[in-house]
Amino acid sequence: MADPDGGPADVGDLFDRYGAELRRYCAGRVGASLAEDIVAETFLIVYERRERLGDGPVRAWLYGIATNLLHRHRRTEVRALRALARTGRDPLVADVAERAVHRADAAVLWRRLAGVLASLPERQRDVLLLFAVAQLDYDTIARTLGIPLGSVQSALFRARGKVRAALAEGEA
Repeated sequence: MADPDGGPADVGDLFDRYGAELRRYCAGRVGASLAEDIVAETFLIVYERRERLGDGPVRAWLYGIATNLLHRHRRTEVRALRALARTGRDPLVADVAERAVHRADAAVLWRRLAGVLASLPERQRDVLLLFAVAQLDYDTIARTLGIPLGSVQSALFRARGKVRAALAEGEA
C-alpha cells in the first residue's frame, strides 16, 4: 500500500496516522474494549503482510482488514444491537454514568436506530457505518468492501431510507 503522500509507509507510521481513526470506527461497531483488540489484530495483519504496502490505497486496505475482522464479530454486534433495541441499555458501554447522562427521548431514538441497524442486510450496515461512523467517502467504501461504486450508493440509499422510515415511524 502506498503512502497517501506517495512515499513508502511503514506499519508504525500507519498506526500513528490511522490507528485512532480505525479505533473510533471499530468502537462504534463493537464497543471500545473489543475495538482495541480488532485494531491491534488489524495492524498485526498489516505487519504480517507489510510487503504489500506498495500495492494500493492504504486507508481502504486498513478499513477492509478491520471490516473483515468485524465480520468475525458480527454475531456479537447484531446481538448487542438487538439487546439495545429491546432493553434500551447498551451492552457495549460499561460506564453506567455515561448511560445515565442520556436523555429519555435520545434513548428511545437510539433503541429504534439500533433495531434498524440490526435488521439491515450486512452490506447495507457496513456501507452505512463506514460512511457515518468512519466518515469514508463513497470511493473509499467501494475499495474497502471490494464492491462497485454504484453498489455503495445504492446500499447507502436503501439503508438511509430504512433508518428514516423507522425514526419517522416512532414520531407518528
